[in-house]
Amino acid sequence: MNYERLLAGYPHEIIGIHDARSLAEGYNRGMAQSVGDILIFSHDDVLILDADFAAKISARLKNHDLLGFCGTDLLLAAGWTAAGQPHVFGAIAHVVEHALALSAYGVKDWPVTGNIQALDGLCLMATREAALATKFDADTFDGFHLYDLDFSFSAHLAGHRLGVCCDIPAIHASAGDFGSPQFARYARRFKQKYAALLPSARPIAGVKGKAVRLSGHRAVLDAWKEDILRRATYPRQSAHESARTADA
Repeated sequence: MNYERLLAGYPHEIIGIHDARSLAEGYNRGMAQSVGDILIFSHDDVLILDADFAAKISARLKNHDLLGFCGTDLLLAAGWTAAGQPHVFGAIAHVVEHALALSAYGVKDWPVTGNIQALDGLCLMATREAALATKFDADTFDGFHLYDLDFSFSAHLAGHRLGVCCDIPAIHASAGDFGSPQFARYARRFKQKYAALLPSARPIAGVKGKAVRLSGHRAVLDAWKEDILRRATYPRQSAHESARTADA
């Protein structure tokens, strides 16, 4: 198992929740059963390729409360990519049609970009104190969409320090389904919950990272370098700039 190899040499426990009614409910149950000072909330189809993962996370959670692999420093809507560049950060590889697609969203500070407001939930790493103080809203997000944005944005609003780890190569087997009726339902719930707290700037629809097809794991590792990811940052206006341009 990936996490058993990554955490070898560090005291750890792996808690699998196999009958969760939702990711929020499952993560809350796992949190309640855990005893460690660091909590990792991960999908079961994530492969992390960095042998120094445990050391990096242990060190970085001394200066941050919640970390992820992708996120934004300006949350505008029920999607962390909505603000576009220069407000989205991180990188992730996805399995697409029997190949790997590396999506680079942006790199500002290497190896960790701070002052983040919301994170993608494929893998969230938190101090126990921050996770217990925030918890997942299993009543509102009682399915498999937007529990992560709600959790991370709630942590940000509570004053916790969020960051995006840009230097940890990872592959996510699924890219998500953001056009489904189920996603739309939870997006409405998210907007209703945070209507008074989100900026009024217009989101950019469909912002994606700049992706390149790769042949395998070795190619992902070869491409996951600071200079390459910086050059690959997708050039887009921010939503604020887009709104000003449209209103001019």
